Amino acid sequence: MVTTSAVSATGAANTAPPQSKSSGFSGGDFETFLKMLTTQIKNQDPLNPMEGSEFAVQLATFSGVEQQVKTNDLLEQMSGQLGADSLSTYSDWIGRQVRTTGPVYFGKDPLIMDISPDPTADRVVLVAKDSYGRRISAEDIGKGTGLVEWSGVDANGARLPAGIYSFSLESYRGEKLIQQGNVPTYSTVHEVQRSNGKISFVLDGGATAKLDQIDALAVSGNP
Repeated sequence: MVTTSAVSATGAANTAPPQSKSSGFSGGDFETFLKMLTTQIKNQDPLNPMEGSEFAVQLATFSGVEQQVKTNDLLEQMSGQLGADSLSTYSDWIGRQVRTTGPVYFGKDPLIMDISPDPTADRVVLVAKDSYGRRISAEDIGKGTGLVEWSGVDANGARLPAGIYSFSLESYRGEKLIQQGNVPTYSTVHEVQRSNGKISFVLDGGATAKLDQIDALAVSGNP
């Protein structure tokens, strides 16, 4: 069952830290290059000596490669530092509610959702699926937009069991489906994790959300 709610939230945009690859090139190779170039000059054909322009080209080429390698190494160091700092960046999210399009946990309390159907629809259906992706309920709701509460009651009035659910909104014009999308739902952050350079959040009931599945952070404990 869906009821309207008078609460509001403020959005927050975030981006994931970039990744880069390092090179095994060593800055000490410049001395090796000079030794090789000196040997090349000593052993060159006296009748066909190396022109100054050739020497300049080799030196410029090496310097360019050396500079690029140093730049790549610096970028890798910066990326590693960003990765180390990212957990602390989101640590203040713990205990606060976020709006996520990912699966969320439904327990004893109603879930708060942000409904936004197609404005030209004449019928709107809220679909709930369990953690196995099975369609559990499909409820006709009003055509309005904004925050609503979902109390987890099926068509027979029976309360659905606690668990992880995902939600989608279907907008119809007549019998034609004109829009379908995930429903943003609020849940509390309990833990911030990083794996393979990617940030994720553990929400109520063990549900998890990736950073790109979160598009708003509540100003206080509730949206």
